[in-house]
Amino acid sequence: MIDDRDALDKNRISTCASKDTSRYLFDTDYCEAGPSSNTPCVGSVISRSLVTAAHDALKTEISGLQVIPAVAVKLLQLTNDEHSSFDELIRVIETEPSLSAEVLRLVNSAFYGLPHKVNSIKRAVTLVGFSMVRQLALNLMFFKKLKGGARGRRLDQMCFWQHSLFVAAMSKIIAIDICHPEPDRAYSAGLLHDIGKMLLESFGKVSYSDFLQSFEKSENSLLDNELCFFGINHAQMGAVFCNEYKLPDSITQAVLNHHSLLTDKFEPELQKDIAIVSFANFIASIQGMGSTGANHCVLPQPGLLECIGKMNLNMESILEKVDHEIRGLSNFYNVPFPSLSRLRANTVNSVFSLGKPLSQRGGEISGSVPGSASCLTVPHHSLNPDEFIPWTLEAIQHDFHCDRLFMLYMEPKKRSLVARFQWPEQPITGASKTFELHISSLTGRMVRCLRRRQVVHIDRESQPDIPLLDALSVDEFFAVPVSTHNRLSAVLYIDNALSHNQLNVEMLPELSKVAAELGIALVNAKQYERERKKAQFDALTGLNNRRVINRFLNYLFAEAKAKLKGLAIGFIDVDHFKQFNDRYGHQSGDDVLRLIADTMKSLTRPGDFIGRFGGEEFLFVLLHTDERGAVHYAERIRNEIAERGKLLQRRFPDQQLTASIGVALYRDSYDDYQKMVEVADEAMYQAKSNGRNQVVVR
Repeated sequence: MIDDRDALDKNRISTCASKDTSRYLFDTDYCEAGPSSNTPCVGSVISRSLVTAAHDALKTEISGLQVIPAVAVKLLQLTNDEHSSFDELIRVIETEPSLSAEVLRLVNSAFYGLPHKVNSIKRAVTLVGFSMVRQLALNLMFFKKLKGGARGRRLDQMCFWQHSLFVAAMSKIIAIDICHPEPDRAYSAGLLHDIGKMLLESFGKVSYSDFLQSFEKSENSLLDNELCFFGINHAQMGAVFCNEYKLPDSITQAVLNHHSLLTDKFEPELQKDIAIVSFANFIASIQGMGSTGANHCVLPQPGLLECIGKMNLNMESILEKVDHEIRGLSNFYNVPFPSLSRLRANTVNSVFSLGKPLSQRGGEISGSVPGSASCLTVPHHSLNPDEFIPWTLEAIQHDFHCDRLFMLYMEPKKRSLVARFQWPEQPITGASKTFELHISSLTGRMVRCLRRRQVVHIDRESQPDIPLLDALSVDEFFAVPVSTHNRLSAVLYIDNALSHNQLNVEMLPELSKVAAELGIALVNAKQYERERKKAQFDALTGLNNRRVINRFLNYLFAEAKAKLKGLAIGFIDVDHFKQFNDRYGHQSGDDVLRLIADTMKSLTRPGDFIGRFGGEEFLFVLLHTDERGAVHYAERIRNEIAERGKLLQRRFPDQQLTASIGVALYRDSYDDYQKMVEVADEAMYQAKSNGRNQVVVR
């Protein structure tokens, strides 16, 4: 129950964090203290540009913020390298009577099983250990600060607290497993790794909840969207906070880089610190315990799995300890945590082994048990959906003992869900060549699956779904939505049509996690494909560049004129864009252009075309539309830009973000696309002349 190493924590010698030269790290004044120094490494200097970005994103100076209690900051600053820390810890806790009472209550609880009642903080530190008492006090301070957070916000503060505690607990347990010299350092870094989100939520000129709402449908990465919206991402904001409050450099760097590419640019010890926190963050997300309350998983950054693999972790032991720790926290605070009972070592060990089909793995996963999610990480070992989707379906069949699996995609023209992938890959006797579900035939629970993106079990107890079951010649099936950036991308269909065995509904939570990983993998594959075609895209916005625009329009106008009926070309120009650059800097101007591009992406149909024409001008091409449809699309774009502009008013107080849009409708007199583009451009300038923030059609 009590770890002897914790009781000896006060005798530990701290090690100075290693110097690092990575981007966004510290410019000057590195701590040069050696391993035997009694002075912790604190107060490294964050780059001036990062401090400026933090200042611009917040309503007040960061030094005056109370995102966590002052006592918690003191506890975080304590190190274990001097005998005085023992007395200092006691003094800090005893100066807060309510904290003292809560610490003693926890120490005397059944969780610790002490034979005699403890009546003083000094006695508690002696019996339970410096590290554990400090950890308990920190947990209490964070809980006290966050439990009263506003409800109904997109950033759920209770979810944030649960996530932070999980990452902190797992980080420390991993650190102990690898004999890290300072497990407390890993705990503190885990506790603070996402603190930048809370800073932006509580003190941002625009709140983090507003950001989450604004970018709910974005296909860009979280960090890219944060940079675009705030001018700084949550990891950078958290690092500025840690530096301002003079926390150890190693903690600051772990907070800053927990989403960074892990390469040899980091010194080995620092790389371990970052990898530990990043891995714990990844496992938390797999468990559906994200920091924002949103149901999505983070993607393990390149190099993370290799770095963790070298540590030779005893995952079974680590996960049992995390289980025990979280159950204790749940009981003490009377706050339910997501169940960890399904998280077992084979789930995490599969990170390192499931990089090829089962047929090539031999006996690597022979210890896998029915219902275990060893397929969770298959999607992350390839960037080609033609490879990782069949591998994942095969792994699901192996782990969950089901007969047939289909990956269904929406075919808008057919208004059907059509199977692009299936397992087994060979056609099943008696089955049609194409597995297809017509949207018009779907009712009941299946409609709920599509509309609400909910995992559903469809059986004959659901009367509205019986016709569908009859059509499929099955008695039941699972439908598992696969989402990317909160949009439905596909549906995973699972049945036992051959064996007629009953499906186990207890598999549904695990299948939901697999679907979340598939969604991440699909996003990653899409991003990779974009990178591969980088020459076709504008580097700043990710939209088609001028060369591709011209090529596409040339292709269109090479068709017969009859096929150009229903064509519309629109120009979007940011109003007073130069003033954004002049007043707030070119980086802010770039952020505005990214916002416009993201708005266009989120509102454009798959068959239409969008691009950056140049500067602050954007172009869209709509096919098979009319004047009413073109105006409706343009007005939606204009209105959404204006709404986002209102959210950003605190960031840009003297500048309103709006756009003027000109639209040209195809006429037989247009012999080439240049004439039509000129008309759209003229219409856009007419919109500006009319007062801006409007749509003009010609």
